[in-house]
Amino acid sequence: MLTYSLDKTKGISLYEQLYSAIRGDIVRGTLATGEKLPSKRALAAHLEISVVTVENAYEQLAAEGYIRSEEKRGYYVCPVDTPPEPESSKLPPEPGEPEERRWFLDFVTNSTAAEYFPFDTWARLMRRTILDKSTDLLRPTPSTGALELRRAIADWLRAFRGMGVSASQIILGAGTESLYSLLIKLLGRDKCYAVEDPGYGKIAKIYESDDVTVRRIALDEAGLSAEALRRSDADVVHISPSHHYPTGIVMPIGRRQELLRWAGEKEGRYILEDDYDSEFRFVGRPIPTLFAADERERVIYLNTFSKTIAPSIRMSYMILPPHLLAAYQQKLGFYACTVSSFEQYTLAKFLTQGHYEHHLNRMKTRYHQKRDAVIAAIRAGLPRAEIMEQDAGLHFLVRLDTHLADDELQSRAAEQGIRLALLSDYYSDPRNAPPHVLVVNYSGIQPERLGEGLRRLNTIMEGNDHV
Repeated sequence: MLTYSLDKTKGISLYEQLYSAIRGDIVRGTLATGEKLPSKRALAAHLEISVVTVENAYEQLAAEGYIRSEEKRGYYVCPVDTPPEPESSKLPPEPGEPEERRWFLDFVTNSTAAEYFPFDTWARLMRRTILDKSTDLLRPTPSTGALELRRAIADWLRAFRGMGVSASQIILGAGTESLYSLLIKLLGRDKCYAVEDPGYGKIAKIYESDDVTVRRIALDEAGLSAEALRRSDADVVHISPSHHYPTGIVMPIGRRQELLRWAGEKEGRYILEDDYDSEFRFVGRPIPTLFAADERERVIYLNTFSKTIAPSIRMSYMILPPHLLAAYQQKLGFYACTVSSFEQYTLAKFLTQGHYEHHLNRMKTRYHQKRDAVIAAIRAGLPRAEIMEQDAGLHFLVRLDTHLADDELQSRAAEQGIRLALLSDYYSDPRNAPPHVLVVNYSGIQPERLGEGLRRLNTIMEGNDHV
């Protein structure tokens, strides 16, 4: 006779408990195929439950195919595949939160300090958005993003970047990485995509993960070489002309015009202009965009709010030339927008009400002050170092005076709690990189630790690690 412990106080009906217990015995093979189950009355009496409870459990098992009913004979177990015993070695451990190393001084990570984020303003706009857009927040936005935000971005670009674009040309995405994948689908996997070398390595990895051919094009003193691009079989090139990462090169007008000519020489060629931190220029006006100078509709513009507001604001956008809009709607218009409508409407208010301009001006002032303070500390702590700055962006370069190879310098610095990014890290072949060039990402540096951190680094470069 089947014996199960059924708990009337468990919060689960008795028939469900009985059904689960019998099903478990069938799946495990405890009840064999063809074995007859006790009659409803006999099992009810044995378990001290009602006949209706047993009947309901049997009917559910029969409905799912675990047992079958034979008229005037009873219920019998149906054949069910018995799963093999799980092998724990086949299953990877459940991933938890990665344990992040606490560095004494980190030259690699660019982060936004909490005191830099306009929490009060953002919270107020979020509350206003809930009141003003309560119904709209429940509806899906267009695949290209909320029209209200796209209009706000178009107005901003017209006023502050000299770009005359329509809201219909703007496509919103949750970070530039998602936009790269959309562009590959739009332009085609059959095309060859070129990236800057050195450059931000993640860009090439994203393209390669989408199964497209990638060419790494060397830079010279003016940026990506147009002649090297011509010698390659590239159809699309991804560049950062306003402020290249990590070299800091600002592409001069002559080289920009060369690249625009390259794009116009053959049908299907495009330039992806990544303008990711152009807002942080501390001397003079922002550099005009390639998009604004393009007369052949061969430039696709990309930018993000992650650098100017916060990395957690996963809001980026691209601007398509008019002739690509119809192709985008036809090929990709079925995709849902990847950005929450709540954040889109909040950011639209942040832009249209002047908060973004105010925030950006304040951030430029603070970052300018922090950059100057970091440079002063480096000059005092590493007196033989050569600082190479471009008066823009959230990083600059420092040529170090050391005999140590780059990998050895990084390793010894890490032992002292100092995380270094060296220019050679950004080359596809580190042997092509100038040695001992430190990439200083300064926005996340803690000024109070800078003096001691530089003392440790100077001691390492002098050949004495006992700091």
